[in-house]
Amino acid sequence: MKNSTVTITKRCFVRIISFAAALILTFGALAVQNGSRAGDSQLRMQNSYMRAVEDLSLSLDNIKTTLNKGMYSNSPVMMNKLSGKLWSEAANAKAALAQLPIEDIRLEQTYKFLSQVGNYSQSLAQKVGAGETLTDEEKANIKTLYSYAEDLSGKMWQVEKKIEDGDITLSDIAGAADKKQSVNVTEGFTDFEEGFSDYPTLIYDGPFSDHILEKEPLMLKGQQEFSQERALEKAIRASGNTDLGISEEEGGKMPSYVFTEGSTTVSVTKQGGFLSYMLKYRTVGKGTVTAGDAMDIAEDYLDSLGIDDYTDTYYEINNGVCICNFAGEEDNADEEDVVLYTDLIKVSVAMDNGEILGFDARGYITNHTARDLSTPKITENQAAEKLSDSIRVFESNLCVIPSDGLNERYCYEFYCADDEGRQLLIYLNADTGEEEQILLLQIGSNGRLTV
Repeated sequence: MKNSTVTITKRCFVRIISFAAALILTFGALAVQNGSRAGDSQLRMQNSYMRAVEDLSLSLDNIKTTLNKGMYSNSPVMMNKLSGKLWSEAANAKAALAQLPIEDIRLEQTYKFLSQVGNYSQSLAQKVGAGETLTDEEKANIKTLYSYAEDLSGKMWQVEKKIEDGDITLSDIAGAADKKQSVNVTEGFTDFEEGFSDYPTLIYDGPFSDHILEKEPLMLKGQQEFSQERALEKAIRASGNTDLGISEEEGGKMPSYVFTEGSTTVSVTKQGGFLSYMLKYRTVGKGTVTAGDAMDIAEDYLDSLGIDDYTDTYYEINNGVCICNFAGEEDNADEEDVVLYTDLIKVSVAMDNGEILGFDARGYITNHTARDLSTPKITENQAAEKLSDSIRVFESNLCVIPSDGLNERYCYEFYCADDEGRQLLIYLNADTGEEEQILLLQIGSNGRLTV
C-alpha cells in the first residue's frame, strides 16, 4: 500500500530561515552604522529576543498539535505521553514569554492558559490510567483548549510577520528613547490577552523522529572497508559529475568519504561503500514534470543504485523540487507487506527537467536489516475496535515505526478521518493494541504532510 506520511515541521523551518535572514540583515546594517559597544549590546539583545519569539511560536504550535492529537486518543499510555508533552511545552512557552520585553502588559490569562493546559491534561491522563473514561464535558474541554491554542498560534504567526516586516521592533524598552517604539513592541502581544474573554473554567512526544539516526548503522556491520578510489567511482556514477574530488572524511557513527565539485556534494560510506547522500544546487526553472513523473524518475534512480524492497510513502514540492519519500518494505510470517517507516530514503527531483538534485539514505543505512516479523498477536479488526468512536477508518496496513527510544514498534497503521473531515494516521501496537503514535495529516497542492 502507498501511504502519505512524514513528520516534518516545515513551518518551523520557514521561521528559522526567516529569522536567520533577518539576523543577517540586522547584523550588517548595525555594523555599518556603528561599531560601538552599545551597538554590540543591542545586537545581542535583539538576537536574544528573536530566539525567544521563535521558541514561543514553536511551543504554541506544539501545544496546538498535541491537544489536537488528544482529541483522538483512547488509551492511558497515549494520554500520559501527550500530557507530558503539553506540560513541557507549556513550561517552555512561559519561559519564552518571560524573556520578551513586554513587562508593561499583564498577561494573566495567557499564563493561566499555559499553566492549566498542562495541569488539566495530566489530571485526565491519571483518570484514564485508573480505568475510567472521559466524560463528554471533558472531551469538549480538550476541544476548547485546542481552539484557544490554535488561536494563540495564529496570533503569534501574525506577530512574527510584523517583526519580519519591521512593524514591531524588539528592543530594550527600559532604555528606549523613542517611546513609540515601546508601544510597537507591546501592541502585537495585547491580542493574546484579549483572546481569553470566553475562556472556560476548568476543574481538575517530523516524519518520525530524527533519533532514528542516533544508533549504530545496521547496514555497516561486518562490511569491508571501501577504498577512496572505488568510493569516488560510485560518487561519479550517482551524481553524473566526472570532476568530483575528495573534500573531507566524515567521522561519527557513519564514517564516509565526501566528494565535491562546485555545487555538488556526494558522501559514500567507508564500510560497504553505500551512497549516503548526494546534494546538488541550482536554480530550478518553470515546472514541466508532474509529481507522478517525479516519483517514477526517483524510483528509476533507486533501481539504478541497486536498492529494492521499498515503497513510496509521500511527496512534497518546494521551490520547484519534488522531494520523493520512500520506506523499506518486507513480508511478515504470513507474507503480508509491512512498511518499514524506520528505513527511510529521500530523492529530490527537479521539476523543470527531471534531474536528480538530492538523495539521502542515512535513515535506510542506519536501520535496514532483515527482521523477524511474526504474525501479529491481535487481528486488524481487534485493533480497530480500540480506536475512538469519533473516527472513521478508510485504510489500514502493517508497519514498523520508531519508538521514543532507539527501538521499533510493530503496528497497524489506520488512515482515518473525524466527523469534521480532519484526516489522521493512528498507529496501534500489533501485539498489544496500545496506541503508539498519532499523526495529523495536512493535505495541499504541494503534497501531504503530517504533524
